[in-house]
Order: sequence, then structure tokens, then C-alpha cells
Amino acid sequence: MRKSLFLLLALILLCSHDLYIKMETYFLRPNQEATLSLYNGTFEKSENIITRDRLIDASIVAQGKRSPIQTEKWQDKDTTITQLPFTTGEAGTYVVGVSTKARNIELNAEAFNSYLENDGVLDMIEQRKKDSAMNEDAVESYQKHVKAIYQVGDTKTNDWSTVLGYPIEFVPKANPYEKYSGEKLEVQLLLDGKPLSNQLVYANYIKNGASHTHKNKNAEHTHGEETHSHTHSHDESTDNHSHQEQNNGENHTHTNGQQLRTDDQGYATVELPEDGIYYLRTIYMTKVTDSEELTHQSKWATLSFEVSHKHDESTHTHDHDHEGSFPTWVFILGSLFIIGLLFLVFRKRS
Repeated sequence: MRKSLFLLLALILLCSHDLYIKMETYFLRPNQEATLSLYNGTFEKSENIITRDRLIDASIVAQGKRSPIQTEKWQDKDTTITQLPFTTGEAGTYVVGVSTKARNIELNAEAFNSYLENDGVLDMIEQRKKDSAMNEDAVESYQKHVKAIYQVGDTKTNDWSTVLGYPIEFVPKANPYEKYSGEKLEVQLLLDGKPLSNQLVYANYIKNGASHTHKNKNAEHTHGEETHSHTHSHDESTDNHSHQEQNNGENHTHTNGQQLRTDDQGYATVELPEDGIYYLRTIYMTKVTDSEELTHQSKWATLSFEVSHKHDESTHTHDHDHEGSFPTWVFILGSLFIIGLLFLVFRKRS
């Protein structure tokens, strides 16, 4: 009975938890109070906290200096989000990173295949088909390494290019805050410090009202016009949950947005079509052949940042009273004076 229940739960395990560093806005002022959140689920919805014993590294890089985040600084918001309240420093481009310890998860063949499909680990699906292994169960060791880049004030610094030395990580080729909506950003993927080629990367964004825009403070992002429930794993626990999604009827997966593949030097080019918060994700998975316990090993990476539009004369139109022209009130008073004068002249003649 217990074994049948386990198999049933495994069969409905359809997708797993990504880990992101998320902020309300990534544009901050110097010496501003802000909150950094660890989203363990999707970029829109966090399902579980991150227990402190799982953290290998948590640090912030600014002004060329890397500073550890003290464990006691983290706070849990109910049972779903781990947060870090902090105060920004001087102006510059900041990097924050979190790296977690490896954990193991055991899945039957159907559940493992479903998870690979929903999380976009397509190369491993093809490998399992090629090896006639689609009916084989799996024991996977997984670890997550995440980064975010945020901008404080107007001064741009080179900290965005910092390599944190995680087992897998994204490093942009240019400062994201010197890129604007409508442009592109090249990002390099490193595996153990070396470029990772031919790796699938997924990029997406949400239209955030706080994205350095001029109105509408409400962030909106939906996908999948349906209400459904599913069970998640790859985190602190396994929970059933449901959420309602709206958009164009696409199925709920972790692979919406741009599907990219890195080149020989590990670079992928991300389109930045609109203002918003952008997030990249990838799962690098390999088969394990030298372990009696494990069948697979995976390393997960995400990167988030925000993109705005250019603020110059070509992107903004404003109505101004220009020098050399009469103010409106002068024109109105002059017109009334002339009308009154004409009235008196014609009245006198009559």
C-alpha cells in the first residue's frame, strides 16, 4: 500500500523548483531600504523556503569587494519565501549570488521523464531514448547556483562581470544596465569556470510596473489559461498546489520564452524586447556511471536583472513652453483686449 502511494505521488510529480533571486525592482537608490527574495518554484510564485543549512555561499559584490551575507540576516516569509532585508550602499552595479548544497531525489521512470520534459532538459530525454532507458528509474543529485544583478543610482561599475566561482553560473558580456529594451545581451555560461557549449538556456521576462517606468505600479505576468494542480520536488519538501493562470492557452512548463543554445564559447544571445525583469535558467545534467547510488547529476543556474528604455530626446516626447513664444495666458488676455477694443470702436461708429 505504501509503495503504491509512493508510485502515485511520483507519477504526478510533473515539474520541479527553480531557484531565483528576485526583487520588486532592480533599480534602487543609494542608501535605500530594500528586500531581496529567494523564489523557490517559478519566477512568479515561490513554494518553499531555503533552509540555512543548505547555503554554501551567499554574498554581495560591490565596488570591487565581495562581502558574505550573514546567515542570521535571512528571514522566512511564512513557509514559502526566504528574504533578505538590506540597505543599499553607494551608487554602482551590484551582484548578489547564492549557492546551495547538493541533494538527492529518487524518481520512477515516468515521473523522471515528465520532469525532464517540463523543465526543458531535452538533451537528457534524447539520450534516454537513444539508450532505450525511458523505462529506467532515476536517482539524481542536484544543486542550485543563482545570481542577480541590480543597479544602485546612476553610476555604473564593473562588478557585473564578477565570476563567483560557482559550479555553474551565468556571466553577462556587458553591463545589463547599459543595455535597453529593443537591444540584445550576450551572456556566457560557465561550468566549473570554463565555457559550457551547446547547452540549452531559457530566457523570459515579466513586465514589471516598477521597471523604471513612469506609471502603472502593478506588475503583471500570466501564462496558461487554466487552473491546474501539480506536485513539485527538488526543494525542501514536496507540496501539492494549484494556481490559476491566464494568457494564450499554453501549457504550464518552465520553458516559456526564448529557447537558446550556447555557442562554442558558451555564449547565448538574449533578446530584450521590452522593459521588464529578465530571468535566465538552465539545467546541466549528466549520467553518473561510477556510483552505486546515483544515476544522474544536475547543476542548475539562474540569473535575473532588469531592463529599461533609453531616457533621451529620441524616446520621450513632452509638451513644453519654449523660449521665444508667448505664454498661453498672455495670448488669452491679448485676445480679450482686442475683442473689447473692436467692440467699443464699432459701438462708437453706430
